[in-house]
Amino acid sequence: MYHPGAATIAAALAAGQDLGVSGLQFLRGVVLGYEVSTRIGVVMGRSHYKFWHSTGTVGSFGAAAAAGGLMELDEAAFAHALATAATFTSGLQQAFRMDSMSKPLHAGRAAEAGLFAAQLARRGLTGSLDVLDGEAGLGQAMSNGPDWSQVGATLGQDFHITRLTFKNHIGCGHTFPAVDGALALQSMHHVAVEDIVRVRVGTYRPALDIACYERPASANEARFSLKYMVASALVHGSVRMAAFESARLEDPATRALMERIEVSVDPALDAAFPGQRAARIEIDTADRRRLSHLQPNRKGDPEEPLSDADLKSKFLELSTPVIGAMRARVLLERLWRLESASSLAYES
Repeated sequence: MYHPGAATIAAALAAGQDLGVSGLQFLRGVVLGYEVSTRIGVVMGRSHYKFWHSTGTVGSFGAAAAAGGLMELDEAAFAHALATAATFTSGLQQAFRMDSMSKPLHAGRAAEAGLFAAQLARRGLTGSLDVLDGEAGLGQAMSNGPDWSQVGATLGQDFHITRLTFKNHIGCGHTFPAVDGALALQSMHHVAVEDIVRVRVGTYRPALDIACYERPASANEARFSLKYMVASALVHGSVRMAAFESARLEDPATRALMERIEVSVDPALDAAFPGQRAARIEIDTADRRRLSHLQPNRKGDPEEPLSDADLKSKFLELSTPVIGAMRARVLLERLWRLESASSLAYES
């Protein structure tokens, strides 16, 4: 129900560097943060996500659990860390319903909130232990009064972290089933962009609500434009960093294709969300063919995972412009062996 890595890993890294933990200890802290927070996210559910940005809200628990685990808090202090983190949760969906720079801050504030909550609990600060299920608690205030009775039932047995999605494109993940489906359909039938008369995308409701920009005017809006993401993929073959450069944003072929794309809610696919994130694509061609494809998952979902080579390619693409090719490759090799690292100290 959310992006667990952003806040959890940031808080674990901060706490781990401060405490001088090993790579294996760090990874265990990250796992703990994922397992605790994702379960809270699942219970809060779709009704929470309607108004709240789960990465900003649920992320506070991932950060608190990861940091608290690395601090080796006892049972009571760990519970108080989570209780305090609950009162810090924030992040409104409306923050990214227009061109705004606020959304990325949600993950950072969640990391800060969770780390701070763990630090306070370590020093004896207490929280309200019924903050999740109380009559004025998180479940009532920010969801539909969900059932918390089984929130930890499979903890330590069913590891959510093994069922991660790795984003294969740049942009809003809700657009990815449509992007993958459009690319698959284009590849299967060798459809040239100039031969596309109409594209129809059917998907789940949140994808249309969040990736809502019809004619994006900025890189940020383009990331949240289902039409732009699909059109850019069909025209250029992918949606990576280059898709949001100024020249690409105004590319005439992409803009023209956007005008030929229709998007709608598919009731069956909407009913399956969030357990499944799918899209149905139809392409009408100039030679009067109607091509159809159901994309049941996103490339990068557990059902269609990225390979190590895919992950390496993405890492190098994102990191090389920032730290250079040589340092990026050295860092990547170190990350593959992180469990054997004696510390998290930065190595130049």
